[in-house]
Order: sequence, then C-alpha cells, then structure tokens
Amino acid sequence: MLPGFQSPAVGFDQPFEMLEACHERVQRSVALLQRLAEHLHRVGNDEPARQAAADVLRYFDVAAPHHHEDEERHVFPPLLALPRDAAHAAVHAAVRRLEQDHRLMRQLWQGLREALQRIAQGQEADFSHQELELLQRFTGLYDSHIALEENVIYPAARVRLDAQAQAAMGMEMASRRGVVSTGPTAATR
Repeated sequence: MLPGFQSPAVGFDQPFEMLEACHERVQRSVALLQRLAEHLHRVGNDEPARQAAADVLRYFDVAAPHHHEDEERHVFPPLLALPRDAAHAAVHAAVRRLEQDHRLMRQLWQGLREALQRIAQGQEADFSHQELELLQRFTGLYDSHIALEENVIYPAARVRLDAQAQAAMGMEMASRRGVVSTGPTAATR
C-alpha cells in the first residue's frame, strides 16, 4: 500500500525531539517517494499512486520548509557563533554544508514537484529518466543530511542552548505554524 503514514507525537516543548521526529517523517516521505517510483513503473498511475504523490507533495511543500527554517533560525546560528578556531572547525564546516544542502534540496524539489503534481492529477503515468535521476539525488541528499544533523549538529547545539533558549525555540516554532499549545499532542508539522 502506498499512501499515508502516522507521525510520532511530540510537542514543541521539546524542540530537538520535534526536529528528530520530523526527520522520521522525512525518511517516511522519502521512502514513500521511492515506493511511488517503483509502483508507477510496475503498476502505473492508479488511485494509490495519485494519493501517494499528493502525500509527498503535501509533506515537502509544507512541513519540510518549516523544518529547514527551524534549523536555520535556531540550530545553526549558535553554532556559527562559536569561535573560528581548530576546535570548532568541523562544526562550522558541517553547518555550512547543511545550509548548502537546504539550498540544493529546494532546487531539486522544484523539479520533482512539477512531476508529482502531474502524477497526482493523473496527467502523467511515470517519472521520466531525468526525473528519476532527480529523485535519487533528492533522496540520497536527505539521507546524508539527516545523519550529519543528528550525529554532529544537534548534539553540539543542545549543549549551547539552555532550557530557557530551548523553550523559546519551541514557542517560536509553534507560533510560526499557528499552534497554540506546545504539549505532545500539539502538532507534528
């Protein structure tokens, strides 16, 4: 079965856990995109394929940009404020690479988005060879990106953001999404 998935419930009162839960949703959306490509090739553009395309579009049009903005506003700046010395060179380089990844992800997404819209509307039966290459670049980029964030960047940022800064981070993240409550049932966007 192609469409849909459930999101882990975590609240904005735990912003790093929220960011990691978002990574789980990214990975599920990436996997859905890959399954969609296989399904289109094997079965063609049927209702499950159109629903899967719509689900992927919704995630990468709405939630993924919020997630990237969360990182660019709250996670990257304190790390870039670290002294520019040998002790922090790896963190600085990792942040710069992640910023570059975000730009490339947006660019790759635009090419995939158009194809997914046509698939979701039943106007296209399959991805073209070029679109499949874009899809592979896009999904591969997310795999390495998430690993770098979770293994290097988030741990480094957690150390630099005290409880008060993390609470403010969570409140701003929720506010930008129009979420009033910050408890575990508050949102998974």
